[in-house]
Amino acid sequence: MKKLIFYCAIFSFCFACASKKIRQNQHTVIRINQLGYGPESIKVAVWGSLNQESIDSFSLIDARSKRSVFTSDVGRDYGAYGPFKQSYRLNFSNFADTGSFYIVAGSGKSPVFRVAPDVYKGTADFVLRYMRQQRTLFNPFLKDSCHTHDGFTLYAAKAGLPDSTKIDVGGGWHDASDYLQYSTTSANAIYHLLAAYRDFPGVFIDEKRANGLSGPNGIADVLDEAKWGLDWLLKMHPEPHLMFNQIADDRDHAGMRMPAEDPFYGRGYERPVYFIDGQAQQRGKFLNNTTGTSSTAAKFTSAFNLGSLLFTHVDESYAYKLRNKAESAYDFAKIKPGVTQTVSVKSPYIYAEDNWVDDMELAAASNLQVTGDIKFKNEALQYARQEKITPWLETDTASHYQWYPFINLGHYELAKQLNGKDREELISYYRQGIEKVWTRAKQNAFFRGVPFIWCSNNLTVSFAIQCLWYRNLTDDESYTELEQSNIDWLFGCNPWGTSMVYGLPRNGDSPTDPHSAFTHLKNFPIDGGLVDGPVYSNIFNNLIGIELVDPDEYEAFQSDLAVYHDDYGDYSTNEPTMDGSASLIYLLAAKEHELQGGTPGKK
Repeated sequence: MKKLIFYCAIFSFCFACASKKIRQNQHTVIRINQLGYGPESIKVAVWGSLNQESIDSFSLIDARSKRSVFTSDVGRDYGAYGPFKQSYRLNFSNFADTGSFYIVAGSGKSPVFRVAPDVYKGTADFVLRYMRQQRTLFNPFLKDSCHTHDGFTLYAAKAGLPDSTKIDVGGGWHDASDYLQYSTTSANAIYHLLAAYRDFPGVFIDEKRANGLSGPNGIADVLDEAKWGLDWLLKMHPEPHLMFNQIADDRDHAGMRMPAEDPFYGRGYERPVYFIDGQAQQRGKFLNNTTGTSSTAAKFTSAFNLGSLLFTHVDESYAYKLRNKAESAYDFAKIKPGVTQTVSVKSPYIYAEDNWVDDMELAAASNLQVTGDIKFKNEALQYARQEKITPWLETDTASHYQWYPFINLGHYELAKQLNGKDREELISYYRQGIEKVWTRAKQNAFFRGVPFIWCSNNLTVSFAIQCLWYRNLTDDESYTELEQSNIDWLFGCNPWGTSMVYGLPRNGDSPTDPHSAFTHLKNFPIDGGLVDGPVYSNIFNNLIGIELVDPDEYEAFQSDLAVYHDDYGDYSTNEPTMDGSASLIYLLAAKEHELQGGTPGKK
């Protein structure tokens, strides 16, 4: 049996590589969502030609009978985009039969795809595999422990902890393919996992114990994973006057290796733990632009509050502890209003978060939900009015993680609790932001309005969630096709024709050579990992230390606009991230729930 599995794996790998090479030699392609489409959902493929070919119609072919089952005109000519000199949107939303199909148009033929109500079934739990694989301390995938000596404090002397004081902060998740750990991304990931379970509990399975090993424990696996993160956040906020922002720094990047014990910081295997003091801290040869304590501490508050609500009927004492921590975290956020950025020692690359009022809005909205105290409504509205639209939605650009999280979660959580003018005001902020992106997106066949900055896939997931939440709050379907186009993009309806999620779908074109030690050193699959995604070509050309290892199977589809490489050497487009994957879990759970007949965002 092991040999059979091995040969099947080799065949699948070779088939994927072969299919990439075949597409590489095609001049006309039809890009699809490789997961498939719901029978009643928006269904659009994109036709693109590297030449000046044009078309006026397309046909949907039943893959079994080879008979045409649907034919339509193509509509608008969208012209050039990226590598394509000509492009069209092929809309077959009016076709509602189920089965396996492919599309033909001109000289182009799409891969086979399914139309069925279960095309998203199990996808959220599949991505959850990546979260478990990112665990530090005990790692259930490796069945071994790592980073068990964390850590020693820095910058906490004014809080009574001189530099190099030993503190126990083991646990949580590695942030990406390096082994740094950030409170800001972890708290955001936890919130998305908790919200996914809160909003769509019926889509999640129970096959793992709390430690991530096989065996049901009566708790959905997504809630187990969220608790793993919450347990770590509790360690990172051990006392009301103590809160820490990250473990380790870019000295971690000494070389690609499997997670173990890191001797890079001058204290044996201990790693530095950076205190939040509201002051500028190290950033390579310079200092970062930290201005306060709010952005990270407010994210703690929101995660703790939502956790306290969901664990009330699971572990009452744990829920009580989380609520107390939410209160102290909110107080910590107010010590010095402002943003907390991350630290680096050798390089200039950090999470350069510049906004914090969105985090405070979400924290206040979560306080309102837990306590019902009207003062938190007023505080949340005040914060909401200070950042109505997440800036990248308007400006079409940002530095790395400059506007984080990538949409304003607080608008949604606050609007759900309000009525009348206040609710409509918050909804209008979402609508204005979506309109800014739509103005750009409607100019190209992919409806692409998300900028190609570093971690563009994370922005894509978040923007799709904002469209989903707007639809849920208003029942307005105006942006449903835009919402779906961002989801389709992630699973192959993009210039490169590849899914951006490792191993999803199983027999599709997805990353096989990500920037990951698990795959590069051990050939371990990193199932469910969402890679960073395409970047502007000028960004790629100016990054430090990138060198492609293998010939580029997508060379024909690179352009002066943007590039994506399924190559271990490209850390800018092909490195998976923990927080992006967590956000994707929410989005995929919403899609599965919706195709089961549920209302988006509602149980």
